Amino acid sequence: MLRLRLGPADLCRVRFASRLHPVGTALLAGQWLRDPTVAAMAPALAERAAAVEGTGAARAATAVLRHLLPDRGRLPDFITPFGGLESVEAGVEAIRATPAWRVRAEVIEAYADTTVTPLRRRFAAADPEVLELFGGAVRTWFDAVLAPQWSDLVSAHGQQVTCASERLARHGVAGLFAGLHPAIRWREPVLEVRTWWSGELNGTGHGVLLLPSPLAGPRPRVLVEPGHPVLLVYPVPMPPRGGTAADDGLGRLLGATRACVLRRLADEGGLTTTELSRAVGVSLSSASEHATALRAAGLIASERQGGAVRHHLTPLGAGLLGAGPPAGLS
Repeated sequence: MLRLRLGPADLCRVRFASRLHPVGTALLAGQWLRDPTVAAMAPALAERAAAVEGTGAARAATAVLRHLLPDRGRLPDFITPFGGLESVEAGVEAIRATPAWRVRAEVIEAYADTTVTPLRRRFAAADPEVLELFGGAVRTWFDAVLAPQWSDLVSAHGQQVTCASERLARHGVAGLFAGLHPAIRWREPVLEVRTWWSGELNGTGHGVLLLPSPLAGPRPRVLVEPGHPVLLVYPVPMPPRGGTAADDGLGRLLGATRACVLRRLADEGGLTTTELSRAVGVSLSSASEHATALRAAGLIASERQGGAVRHHLTPLGAGLLGAGPPAGLS
């Protein structure tokens, strides 16, 4: 558990990243898609990632990234930089500009449980040729795997920012933090995050930058650097059913998360609030909030079963999805 003690200067400057970071997203996705369980949540991306393993330059790029990045867990912070938001090339240049001492320290820490190889040793030594090889691999992998769906991912990020911003406006910082993700908990003045590393840190005094990402992986990611806001990258649902967020009329109407709630209820035939929070990847309080809004709109119905509340689609909700009335309802 990472415990971040946030002061007034951090809390009054909580804001959202304006866009997904191309390189940071690519490297998180490259690690995340290795796990078949979580890759099943993004089948289109997983299929492209598997396909490039058998083709020329893309195959070589995949091999380089697989070799240089840990299979799971914390990545070296310098490969997900603050700078370089505008393009893959800019992100690669930000990585190459990292001081050698920082590359060494962070790669050695990331490789603590990894077998040492000549290429990994050269990467840890900030060898310019290996950093260039790494940058080229990132470019190739992004073009082959993420580029075809990049506009959809960007749109999904934008919809998540809109929903979370509304929650911030209605419920303040405490309400915002409570609804971000089940692995994030606000215990004023400490933000607790179940991430890939543990410790206790103070905020930087430069605020908190929130980045919802469909490709963050199973846990939130945190980057704390002096002189910068605390960066918190947290997982959000992929654009539903492999469809494009840009073409998702239901997502534009209800918001991406509420559209995802409806679709999961249609898929499962009904879920408790706890099951719904896990299925959609939001906190329990956020799942309850979305269910309340959808129930008020007549799209779902809820009933108490013992100590739990179970939700299912109404005929109106099923009709909105184009699925017809759910079984037992008319």
